[in-house]
Amino acid sequence: MKILLLGKDGQVGWELQRALAPLGEVVAHGRDRANLEDIPGVVALIRAERPDVIVNAAAYTAVDKAESDADRADLINHRAVAAIAEEARTLGAWFVHYSTDYVFAGDKAAPYVESDPIAPQSVYGSTKQLGEAAIAASGCKHLIFRTSWVFAARGGNFAKTMLRLAADREELRVVGDQTGAPTSAELIADATALCIYRTRVQPDDTYSGIYHLVAGGETTWHGYAQYVIGLAAEKGATLKAKPEQVHPIATTDYPVPAKRPANSRLDTQKIQRTFALTLPDWKVHVARLIDEIVI
Repeated sequence: MKILLLGKDGQVGWELQRALAPLGEVVAHGRDRANLEDIPGVVALIRAERPDVIVNAAAYTAVDKAESDADRADLINHRAVAAIAEEARTLGAWFVHYSTDYVFAGDKAAPYVESDPIAPQSVYGSTKQLGEAAIAASGCKHLIFRTSWVFAARGGNFAKTMLRLAADREELRVVGDQTGAPTSAELIADATALCIYRTRVQPDDTYSGIYHLVAGGETTWHGYAQYVIGLAAEKGATLKAKPEQVHPIATTDYPVPAKRPANSRLDTQKIQRTFALTLPDWKVHVARLIDEIVI
């Protein structure tokens, strides 16, 4: 099996290079060879490689910047994705793509299931939803994984920011009315590899569709910050702020250009049932992250 990985240098792409390696030949490219702003170049690459599976981990993810950079966000998250999907259909290849909780309004009381109505509230969410729709319309075999609150030890992340602030300040204020599940790039990559493997050993086009892929459990950004700071302190980190000195604030107290979903919870029963996998609680991988970054 030949897998073409786009976006190899991002958080998820970096982990995918590891997770996909046992499945076959992985041809991985970053922006230097697979820039989604250059659609003809990406199409030429796909035609030259003729992969069995295309995994797209590249995306425009600057949520707030997208509000004033809508055309570029649409180019990367929608038009380029549509072109890749068409090439996948022509080749008969599987197309694996990542989407987001931002396609939903975020006002549902319960976790979102895959069939819930789409109602993005931001440019970013709208472009990701258009990308999803383009893949479905192409008729290619596809796995679209909606995820949220993604983190990795590589690069910047919420946990690192909280620890840096807690080392400098005695009190922190963190949004406490948005709910979701911090999900590691490592978990996303491992689950992706398992799903791709299943499509190969038990070929079945009915696997094609949208799946929610997030860690188990739920928390708020405030609860996430408290957990990170408390665990890091247990590991010996020198911090001025303690968990009880992290105070919750409302979303309205922290204005940003793009609207965030109040409810980012995604129901994962479909992916767990379909692919016979288990998604661990969010604390499992956050604890691993703290072990890596706290010296």
